[in-house]
Amino acid sequence: MKKNSKRVFAILIIFTLNVSQGCFTQTSNNMSYEDQRKEMVLTQIKMRGVDDEKVTDAMLEVPRHEFVIDQYKGHAYDDSPLPIGYEQTISQPYIVAYMTEKLDLSRKDRVLEIGTGSGYQAAVLAKLCDSVFTIEIIEPLGVRAMETFAKLDYNNIYTRIGDGHKGWPEKAPFDAIIVTCAPTDIPKPLEKQLAEGGRMIIPVGERWTQKLYLLRKEKGKLKQKAVLPVQFVPMIDEEGKTY
Repeated sequence: MKKNSKRVFAILIIFTLNVSQGCFTQTSNNMSYEDQRKEMVLTQIKMRGVDDEKVTDAMLEVPRHEFVIDQYKGHAYDDSPLPIGYEQTISQPYIVAYMTEKLDLSRKDRVLEIGTGSGYQAAVLAKLCDSVFTIEIIEPLGVRAMETFAKLDYNNIYTRIGDGHKGWPEKAPFDAIIVTCAPTDIPKPLEKQLAEGGRMIIPVGERWTQKLYLLRKEKGKLKQKAVLPVQFVPMIDEEGKTY
């Protein structure tokens, strides 16, 4: 395992433990949000090997603090995930950048996101592709994300409240699929909705033993590669049961 991979995984585990134990505290930061974004991109993203300028430019443009709940705005550009309510989190900035870079997006691509959450990942994707179709199973989170998209004039993001495991078949096929919650197996509906030549990045595994997989569809079959150990919230159905 690469040194950076170990560091990212450790950050995710430590943060999860701190939140569950009530140890996360507010700190002050006198830098402007713009300066914090610049520092985030330099120290958390570029220095860890994400060097696609399209991705780093998108991370510089998207105001992450607008997607963080008020309680944690002072930590919006920290090197960690953050709670967004309903036992969900906004992912660590590096993970957002890493997953986005792996999709190798072009301006013509149509992207499906499973797990809207705060909406931040969708906003980053929207800077890089034609359109983003994002699904959130927790209605209040989906509604909040839609309000943020409208506030910030993201006109190429389409949001649905529902079970992400089923995908969005009437809008398929998709050039890329990104999943920000972890099933124990790759959902068959998502495999079918991925276009030929399309890429999917998805965390797979049990709660404490997940790996991030990058998949590509070639001649109707998926080729997959494990790229990083991660810790995401589980993928759930409409009854709250895990997949």
